[in-house]
Amino acid sequence: MIVGGSGSGKSTLARAIGTKLELPVYHMDREVHWLPGWVERDKAEKAPIVEVIVARESWVFEGGHSSTYDVRLNRADLLIWTDAPLWVRLWRVTWRSVRDLGKSRPDLADHCPETLRNLPEFWRFLWVNRRRIDAKLEVLFARATIPKRKLSGFAEIDAFLKEL
Repeated sequence: MIVGGSGSGKSTLARAIGTKLELPVYHMDREVHWLPGWVERDKAEKAPIVEVIVARESWVFEGGHSSTYDVRLNRADLLIWTDAPLWVRLWRVTWRSVRDLGKSRPDLADHCPETLRNLPEFWRFLWVNRRRIDAKLEVLFARATIPKRKLSGFAEIDAFLKEL
């Protein structure tokens, strides 16, 4: 189970772990949150999808949706919190929007192309919600009774992947 703020490296780490350990990878934004064309899935539909995914024998599941933390944590073998500094995350979401402009990333639903139009709104979301999201992640991390790792930057992510 991988959690962290937007742009903290969750999706990239999930794909790397999935490749290295030959595990299926699930992205909250792709499988649960977004429908094609940047349409948000109805809230009532999200938890049942998460339950189906975590009931599978093995998985790497990354993303937020804090109302499903417990169901994921109860089935996870390891909790990873990617905790890059906010300024790094802002730079990364900006860079990926520019780099992938007009394309849909593999961790998003189909037909959800990157755009610059919503970038200022996304920056505002990250800034305004940073403390609330970090507080939820701190609580989750503190109460997790399974093995856990907090990776505070990309050098720590790289070192963790070398350990696997």
